[in-house]
Amino acid sequence: MPVAQAVKDVLGSSSMIRKMFEEGAELKKKFGADKIFDFSIGNPDLEPPQAFHQTLLRIVTENATGSHGYMPNAGFPYVREALAHKASGEHGVELDFSHIIMSVGAAGALNTILKAVLDRGDEVIVPRPYFMEYRAYIANHGGRLVEASSDDDFNLDIDAIQAALSEKTAAVLINSPHNPTGRVYPQSTIAALAEILLRHGGKTGRFPYLIADEPYRELVYDGLTAPPILSAYPHSIVATSYSKNLSLPGERIGYIAVGPRNDDKATLIDALIYATRILGYVNAPALMQRCVAELTEVKAAVSVYAARRAAFKKVLDYAGLSYINPEGAFYIFCKAPGGFANDDGAFVDALKKQLILGVPGNSFGAPGWVRFAYCVSEEKIRNSAAAFKASVSGR
Repeated sequence: MPVAQAVKDVLGSSSMIRKMFEEGAELKKKFGADKIFDFSIGNPDLEPPQAFHQTLLRIVTENATGSHGYMPNAGFPYVREALAHKASGEHGVELDFSHIIMSVGAAGALNTILKAVLDRGDEVIVPRPYFMEYRAYIANHGGRLVEASSDDDFNLDIDAIQAALSEKTAAVLINSPHNPTGRVYPQSTIAALAEILLRHGGKTGRFPYLIADEPYRELVYDGLTAPPILSAYPHSIVATSYSKNLSLPGERIGYIAVGPRNDDKATLIDALIYATRILGYVNAPALMQRCVAELTEVKAAVSVYAARRAAFKKVLDYAGLSYINPEGAFYIFCKAPGGFANDDGAFVDALKKQLILGVPGNSFGAPGWVRFAYCVSEEKIRNSAAAFKASVSGR
């Protein structure tokens, strides 16, 4: 029997990140893992903090009655209350447990949100470059992704977003700290975005949701902070996870935070809970919910990633490559050098010949760039310098 045509149509262009990751696995088998410089995937190599292991061990051994059973689809109320307190501080609003819906990672959170708010044919504006799976997530629920250019520094281009707004616009989806560029959008930019969305809603009668994808919120450098979203715009929703800041990507635990000033907030929350159930998640993993409720004060290993960022910048400087200075997350977005005529695919191929793996920028809607993930050891980063140099001059 054939597979669905819509799925068949995208199989050939499915996640380039995963493709590069799988190519890396084959290269490691052939040459040995120590010889491969795999900067393809944002899979943190740091172990979760000791507090996580201690909390997990204690909770498992408590063997409390009903601890592994169903709970309300939105999650344990006491867990949601703990995370409401955390999100309130981050976003400058007053949230209680009812504003929090536990999710199966940030990806599960985004699919839940899009299922709840999109009608078929609705549009979601996404600034370019963007995480490649956004297109599939939006299509999953009958929507259409509308690209908007960013400015030369990869900050939001407010004029471009305004030009993309229409009566079909259901949401604007942003990601800060940003994958793939590491950009942290300034508070002034978020305020300007809120202004045009309010103006658009006042004119059309439909206020687009501002959906913020924030799994890297705590991974910021140089004294910066990721600006609050829920207090900046009334019709806002945040999706986040513990995959990056606590190195728990395989545990698939995150949450949705609903802005308290959303119109018909109760209906929106009910829709998100319903979507959680009927998408098949049913609820976020019970064990991980109980763990993260006790880890709200545990901080990400920012200093480790900052040192790796510095090491990677030195390597790229040595190779004569230009890049965007990452302000957050653990990615560095590098310009394909002139010898490759802005052909990021050819540059990625040249890198592979030197056993370096990166992801071409055209996968993110930004041809001419390559993304490298520096969630690998500092030693691995430093040792890649000669290979980077050779890749630039080897064409």
